[in-house]
Amino acid sequence: MSDKRSAGLLVFRRTGGEGVEVLIGHMGGPFWESREEESWSFPKGQYEPDETAEDAARREFQEELGLAAPDGEWFPLGEARQRNGKIVTIWAVEGDLDPTRVVPGTFTMEWPPRSGVTAEFPEIDRVGWFAPEAAAPLLVTGQRVFLERLRAHLDGRG
Repeated sequence: MSDKRSAGLLVFRRTGGEGVEVLIGHMGGPFWESREEESWSFPKGQYEPDETAEDAARREFQEELGLAAPDGEWFPLGEARQRNGKIVTIWAVEGDLDPTRVVPGTFTMEWPPRSGVTAEFPEIDRVGWFAPEAAAPLLVTGQRVFLERLRAHLDGRG
């Protein structure tokens, strides 16, 4: 199993009544380009032992979306091990932001593979607000548990 760790932030907003939407981003780059289901994620990223998970979540939100993490009270949604073995730690915070203001960070990789050509791609190429039921099939499988934990927290069970 991997000992890699990742941390991120689940931002949610209330939509009236008991409705909630969560902010998720479609992973960028050619591998994810034509995929929709299981290709979205909460803003998150890897961190090393010399950084706290909470600091990493704040940094990664800024790096991936180009916006500061929302102010407000963060509450932990815990950890989950993803299929690749990476342990992901997520916090939630209520907030609102305009997806059109997102300026994603980028990464560089060789593309096409073994071509010797490098290209730059956005870390996240689309961001949107979704009801949890609509977000679930879009999220990578290992992150769906955080939607359940958010609902439990909001319902007073978590």
